[in-house]
Amino acid sequence: MSDTEKFEAFKHKIVWENEARYGAEVRAKYGDGQADAANAAVLAMTEADYERFEALKDEVQRALEDAVRAGDDPKGPSGERIVRLHKTWLGMTWRDYTAQAHRALAAGYTADERFTAYYDRKLAGCAQFLCDAVQYWAR
Repeated sequence: MSDTEKFEAFKHKIVWENEARYGAEVRAKYGDGQADAANAAVLAMTEADYERFEALKDEVQRALEDAVRAGDDPKGPSGERIVRLHKTWLGMTWRDYTAQAHRALAAGYTADERFTAYYDRKLAGCAQFLCDAVQYWAR
């Protein structure tokens, strides 16, 4: 199997696992069209795109941890930067971006313990910071 074939198989595995774990919930909340578009966006990624996608995800997490450790205000410059990074990351898989959808998603980061556990896995308060920053800065 070539590296290209391995990468294609890897992307299909990611999409399949995500569908198995969250597909029904995502489709109920956002509709089949949005879910299918997000899956298609992942499947269309090149290796460079996927590396950028993962790097952005990691950069958001690092920035959140730095901001929480520093006691930054989500309405301040670090909050604005994090929201811009998060929006860019979402834009890699979202068909259509709206500030309203971004705010709703971020609200879920504190309302759903699975998301809170993900963002707070190294430092408590990251999910709340992201939620608060998105509520203030999303445009």
